[in-house]
Amino acid sequence: MEILLDKTFEQLQQIILDLGEQKYRASQIFDNLYLGKSFSEISNISTQLKQKLTEKFIAQPCSILDKKISQDGTVKFLFKLYDNNVIESVLMKYKYGYTVCVSSQVGCRMGCKFCASTLGGLVRNLSAGEILGQVIQINKFLEGGLNQDRKVTNIVLMGSGEPLDNYDNVTSFINLVSTYGLKISQRNISLSTCGIVPYIYRLADDNFKLNLTISLHAPNDEIRKQTMPIANKYTIKQIVSACRYYFEKTKRRIIFEYVLIDGINNKPEHAQQLRHLLKGLSCHVNVISLNAVTEHDLKGTTREQALRFVNDLVALGMSSTLRRTMGQDIDGACGQLRRRYLEDNKI
Repeated sequence: MEILLDKTFEQLQQIILDLGEQKYRASQIFDNLYLGKSFSEISNISTQLKQKLTEKFIAQPCSILDKKISQDGTVKFLFKLYDNNVIESVLMKYKYGYTVCVSSQVGCRMGCKFCASTLGGLVRNLSAGEILGQVIQINKFLEGGLNQDRKVTNIVLMGSGEPLDNYDNVTSFINLVSTYGLKISQRNISLSTCGIVPYIYRLADDNFKLNLTISLHAPNDEIRKQTMPIANKYTIKQIVSACRYYFEKTKRRIIFEYVLIDGINNKPEHAQQLRHLLKGLSCHVNVISLNAVTEHDLKGTTREQALRFVNDLVALGMSSTLRRTMGQDIDGACGQLRRRYLEDNKI
């Protein structure tokens, strides 16, 4: 069985012709798929065509298994995939609209100690259509339509998984979601990576115009190696060089995520090292208070300590803010809801 949302419109047209149907049926099916409908819910095609499609294809690869709504309006979705794997997505409301944080893999193999997504390792990559399906189902939840009538305005690839570890499927998703149906501009899509250097260069060379976010979390390699195994393969210097290249090609300011861990990376000298490291690069440092993972003994900082670190960076001439905390009352950190579901169901 193939996932129909993996296909471009042109590929769907050929599929329809191969099924012996008229080409215009592709438009009817495509629009309905992007509205989150199953084959049986598409009212303007024949029962015979529905049967043909059902025998060979999956219409919606993601279905909502559970959802939790935070007091601040954040909604966390647990999606069931066609093979019974589960993934998470998060819906966040801002003044400018709705942002959806999507997963790109089932699990993750990066091994970052502050992240729950990686505790069970990598199960498999998500296809382009499975990533797209998360956005489509949340847009449907919001009662959004297509193109300008959609409710989802922004996408962040910051859920479970390392997007650049699934490069081909992730970039196919970006092309699909920005070209068809929902038509969300690449300038409204952010991709967060722990720093797989060759693929940062490739993103730039493949002419993507995404907002690139780097999960940095340390001002030097020694500290980074304590919590992020990827630091044993790529140095911070290599990552920053790749970021400079990306900025030169795209003119998109780089965002550096910096999770504060008490006693490890939150001292004034760490702010000074960070300033030296990023000097001359058009960037912003997004400081984050650690949302603790019970399986690790890392401790977060107080809000006052976090604000002090931000003020240290600003005093050094850096653009920096403390990220707004959302969804803490609903297992808001990446991977927590999925992990709890797996534990409760002994999966």
